[in-house]
Amino acid sequence: MQLTLEDVGKSVGRETHISGVSMTLAAGSLNVLLGPTLSGKTTLMRLMAGLDKPTTGRVLVDGKDVAGVPVQKRNVAMVYQQFINYPSLTVYENIASPLRVAGRPKAEIDKRVHEAADLLRLGPLLQRLPLELSGGQQQRTAIARALVKEAGLVLLDEPLANLDYKLREELREELPKIFSASGAIFVYATTEPTEALLLGGSTATLAKGRVTQFGPTLEVYRRPIDKATAETFSDPPMNFVAATGRGGTVVLADGTVLPPLGPLAVVGEGAVTLGFRPNHLYLRRQTADAVALSGTVRAVEITGSESFVHLTHGEHYWVALAHGVHDLAPGAPVEVYVDPHRMFVFGAGERLVAAPTRAAAA
Repeated sequence: MQLTLEDVGKSVGRETHISGVSMTLAAGSLNVLLGPTLSGKTTLMRLMAGLDKPTTGRVLVDGKDVAGVPVQKRNVAMVYQQFINYPSLTVYENIASPLRVAGRPKAEIDKRVHEAADLLRLGPLLQRLPLELSGGQQQRTAIARALVKEAGLVLLDEPLANLDYKLREELREELPKIFSASGAIFVYATTEPTEALLLGGSTATLAKGRVTQFGPTLEVYRRPIDKATAETFSDPPMNFVAATGRGGTVVLADGTVLPPLGPLAVVGEGAVTLGFRPNHLYLRRQTADAVALSGTVRAVEITGSESFVHLTHGEHYWVALAHGVHDLAPGAPVEVYVDPHRMFVFGAGERLVAAPTRAAAA
């Protein structure tokens, strides 16, 4: 199966939910839709599933336009953020339900249910009711029911969002293995860049109803083609600062001069925007090339092993992700450090001009 979207758009009244989306998803591929809430992820999945019809463009399956084909006649399975199971049916019967509706033979149903249950480690739980399961076990049951259909397209709309941290980590580790064992197209929506990186495959970044970039996940992360993609694929969002190329150096608004090292070496004369991830904004000098910048602390979030230091530098709002506990008072001055080798450069139209090397971007 191959799914192709050709310049697909969806509008409701005067509101545009999705615009100009073109992408091709191959059989056996894992594809992540990454974007903030209301960026268009669920709308795009509904268009893929056939729950909604596009206002513009075409949805093709193996080259055939399926806009008029009802969802019941498509080979699609979907798992939602809120796991949905039949409360009066056992885990076995929940998983078996789409096969029974399809009229499959009893022996085939039993075989496929046990295969899916073993894959998702539900074997010992098959005779339990959903209310006797943990949240993670209920979500695995919903995923097993989707997988047992052997659908050509499996859509997962933030399926782990309502689970606790331990369960999310467990399922994030399992899901790529499950996906690799199937020849289906998997589409997985998430708001979390970390989740996209853990899942791998390919990632489409979404912002305000449009796909800003689509490609291998690590490639999109390391070389975002524009500022919107860079901001989407960073958690917390990437920090930005306006700068001017002048006489072979890069000058910030406060007069700080950055040396033309790493990505900054390509900056010519004129205005640019520099970007750097929160984990590359340091509270202590890390390298000889690092440049000190002054700021004011706004707030500090301490997680235990890490601290998120929110600060302002002139008109810019930044976040530094620092290892350890840093107890800084709001309003206090703070000195932070940036490394020119770890900066992204965005030029005209906020398009990427230069990015850090792989080693520097880590």
